Amino acid sequence: MPYYTKLGLLPRKRHVQFRRPDGALYSEEVFGTEGFVGPTTTLYHIHPPTQVYGWKPMYSTAVEYVEQDIMRMRHLKSAPMSPKGDFVTGRVVLFGNADCQMAVCNPAEQMPYHFKNAQGDECLFIHFGSGVCHTMLGTLRFGPKDYLVIPKGVIYTVIWDRRENDPATGKPRDGGPPVEQCPFGKVLLIETCNGSHIGPPPRYVSKTTSQFLEHAPYCERDLTLPEMPLTWDERGDFEVRIKARDLIHSYMYHYHPLDVVGWDGCYYPFIFNVDDFSPITGKLHMPPPIHQTFEAHNFVICSFCPRMLDYHPQSIKVPYNHSNLDSDEVLYYVEGNFGSRKGIEVGSLTLHPQGIPHGPHPGTIEASLAATHTAELAVMCDTFRPLFPTRAALAIDDEKYPASWQGEHFPGLASGAMHLNGVTIPPSSAAAFPREVHPVPVIKAEPAQVVIPAPGANGKNGSTPKATGTSTANVWAP
Repeated sequence: MPYYTKLGLLPRKRHVQFRRPDGALYSEEVFGTEGFVGPTTTLYHIHPPTQVYGWKPMYSTAVEYVEQDIMRMRHLKSAPMSPKGDFVTGRVVLFGNADCQMAVCNPAEQMPYHFKNAQGDECLFIHFGSGVCHTMLGTLRFGPKDYLVIPKGVIYTVIWDRRENDPATGKPRDGGPPVEQCPFGKVLLIETCNGSHIGPPPRYVSKTTSQFLEHAPYCERDLTLPEMPLTWDERGDFEVRIKARDLIHSYMYHYHPLDVVGWDGCYYPFIFNVDDFSPITGKLHMPPPIHQTFEAHNFVICSFCPRMLDYHPQSIKVPYNHSNLDSDEVLYYVEGNFGSRKGIEVGSLTLHPQGIPHGPHPGTIEASLAATHTAELAVMCDTFRPLFPTRAALAIDDEKYPASWQGEHFPGLASGAMHLNGVTIPPSSAAAFPREVHPVPVIKAEPAQVVIPAPGANGKNGSTPKATGTSTANVWAP
């Protein structure tokens, strides 16, 4: 994170004697990145953090990618995936490359150990479920729609709250999937593989003070930082599993691994709830970077949140057809009515690769023109290298998805419900911008820049178009 904070007990100066109540010294640890010239935190342990024993390799985490030479749209349905493993062993990688991996996790059991990812940062989006994440830097209570960001090297464990049914209805209290299909919760994981770190986009943060700037869609007040309890002073045998070099290693500690009494610095885990994201909106359609929430080297994470839609009287509300020439785009659908996307459901993941354009599905452009807002929520990861699927992804791949753009894009023409010279105007936009309710003139692209009035009865000299009713649009076509 870009700004300084602290928790617990600290000596007045760094690198000086700091003694325990029994007179022994606390063990100072400098927790640094980028060769100690990047974000750093200084911790104070009850026991020397080097005292471990009984290490052994456990299992490989190397990912095998398939169909690396195939470029096509993909749609994965992750909702039916059965509970498996715990918060770590239950992770199922679906896409990845040399920079990041994307996985989903529907754990079937609690973690009986602590875990350290010494290979990369973890950005965990909590779709369903709640619980507590105890880390070496303090405790974070998480819940639905939280981004839980855990930097590389932080030791932690997760204790889930078991999901329950409402006795009155027999359905889950949180409105999520059936408890027997998702006993604890569901998580989308985005993990770095290239040594970079996940944080806010630099353009949101002051270069001078590291403060979030006024145009940023969230700020320091929206973040949840580690809190007490911080310290466990216990002896015994405690297992810490460490992911490094594509292998899980088991290390044993003869004391509790969360024995830090205090720390300060700029390197720590945090939570950001996506409902606190303040969408940037515009008179006409805004590009995807306005949804950016985090970034690391060669990929970004975006949040498509409920928001006002474009308010120019003649704006087209769904995203334009586009070719993201340098990026692959994966969307994870969280909640809302995805009727504008054929076959899309809660928990779906779509991959739109670089090299082929994508855009609105047939019929969705006209259907959304009168809409003033959207209530859908999705998380997107854009990567600047091609993403490859795993065998687990192929097992839930909807092979018919690439054909979902086939069909008549303007079905109203055949029925007479639509006219080529007509316009659809939301009344609120017409009232706010009365001079812009007429069809937009056409520029003839010549040196003289000739402006041609729009054709038809609703042109420059025509009558004012009749305003239509408004609605909520399903606009996903990233």
